Amino acid sequence: MCGRFAITLPDDAMTRLFDAAPANDLPPVPRYNVCPTQPISVVISAEGQRRYGPMRWGFIPRWYKTPTDGPLLFNARSETIAEKPSFKEAARKRRCLIPASGFYEWTKEGETRLPWYITRSDAEPMVFAGVWQSWQGPEGARVASCAIVTAEAGPEMARLHERVPVVLEPEEWALWLGEEGHGAARLMDAPGEGALSFARVGTTVNSNRAEGPELIEPIDG
Repeated sequence: MCGRFAITLPDDAMTRLFDAAPANDLPPVPRYNVCPTQPISVVISAEGQRRYGPMRWGFIPRWYKTPTDGPLLFNARSETIAEKPSFKEAARKRRCLIPASGFYEWTKEGETRLPWYITRSDAEPMVFAGVWQSWQGPEGARVASCAIVTAEAGPEMARLHERVPVVLEPEEWALWLGEEGHGAARLMDAPGEGALSFARVGTTVNSNRAEGPELIEPIDG
């Protein structure tokens, strides 16, 4: 799964990377401890143009009466995304790219949760596969929301967690966004062996209120 991540790259670098038009109300960066329900920046493709704008991380199905009317859906399992009522329409029609610098997972040592920071081994930005939804509340309020697609982890990642975000390569972005027709389902795999690097970081990040560059600094042990 992916329950926390960091995004440290400037918005102008992201819009150049994706060749996307930026919104005016992007969430601030850098952020070292992004949590579900917080706003994040994502890329969608609509009307022949890529757009880089804010969404709530935590997918809100159409039938929710309020954003908290049911479970918090911040991840979508690749194995069931095409059938699950919450996600199946979005998986066909509303896919997005979610940039990140890295994400966190935890192991346990006794009762202590030990955080790990995971990045691409080649030091390039991570781009998660995502799905999104425009939810309209009973009083007309609209909220754009999204979830990160996850896959079963390979042997390396499975030492930390059984799930891993689907990380897309640049040559896969257009297909995932629907710009190159059908076939996006074949992209929903775990990163290959050696694609990810793992570093133990301090337990300060265990608090969802913690913030700052020290959260991603590797430690010994």
